[in-house]
Amino acid sequence: MASGKSAKKRRSAPPALVSRRQGLPWLTIGAVAVIVALAAGIFIVVYNQNRSNDQAAAEVAAWTPTEENRDPSTDIPGIYVGAATVSEDGRFSYDDYAAALHVGADERVAYNRFPPVGGPHDGVWAACNGVVYTVPVRDENMVHTLEHGAVWITYNPDTVADGDLEVLQGLVDGQTYISLSPYPGLDSPISLQGWAHQLKVDSASDERVRHFIAAVRLNPYIYPETGATCSQPTFDTVNPPAFDASPRGADAVPMSGAGATEATSEMSAIDQSTLPTTTNGVPVETGSQTETAPASSAETPAETSAESPATSGS
Repeated sequence: MASGKSAKKRRSAPPALVSRRQGLPWLTIGAVAVIVALAAGIFIVVYNQNRSNDQAAAEVAAWTPTEENRDPSTDIPGIYVGAATVSEDGRFSYDDYAAALHVGADERVAYNRFPPVGGPHDGVWAACNGVVYTVPVRDENMVHTLEHGAVWITYNPDTVADGDLEVLQGLVDGQTYISLSPYPGLDSPISLQGWAHQLKVDSASDERVRHFIAAVRLNPYIYPETGATCSQPTFDTVNPPAFDASPRGADAVPMSGAGATEATSEMSAIDQSTLPTTTNGVPVETGSQTETAPASSAETPAETSAESPATSGS
């Protein structure tokens, strides 16, 4: 019998440990996986976009005029380029396309190609800073834009594909020195014009379209009126001078310019906000705005009236 002095205190036994098998945190793992997948997807998209941009830039660079290759457009298959002589400053003068010759608003020119690519033209140029015309525009006004270094894209409204028209609008809208207009009766779905240059294609996805724009637009070696503006705030882009598809009559001004008015100045108003910086005479884009310097003292800005469309000296 245990005595009171020697009695051991009973210790309460610790509670039995309950083994609880923990499950995997699938919700957390799933969330992490989604984040990783999204990050990877974003990386791939950005990488591919940058790669695409680099490829596009490299492609454009190959068709950009340089002092060594002043008219790379001549390497574009199927292009028309007028016969030319080279002046002492390295610029081209096209034998069949006289510049600085104006006709009146009621006169027509017997152009040798359609759409026309040069020659006598109206003293008022059409607005050509990214204008997408929804109606055909008079030839004589559009030719003047080419003299200013613009590219004029035309399409046959009856044969151009709907998707192609959207592509063309994307190439023009918001850009400078380029315009787009329908051209009824055009013998190809799409035709691009620069001064003394023309390219006709069946599809807007044809790589030659972008090559032409890169090589011809604002190429200082091929267009006559270097530094001229494409801005024309008072030109009615909704109801422009009417396009006339009828044949030229015997009273049309010939390509030689006989009967046309010779321009008295070689320079129109300069729009410094839309011109390219020139390096060795070659335009270089500088962000959303570009600028240029006149090539000679003859290229000085002329006063323009706010009440009527400006007319250039050439």
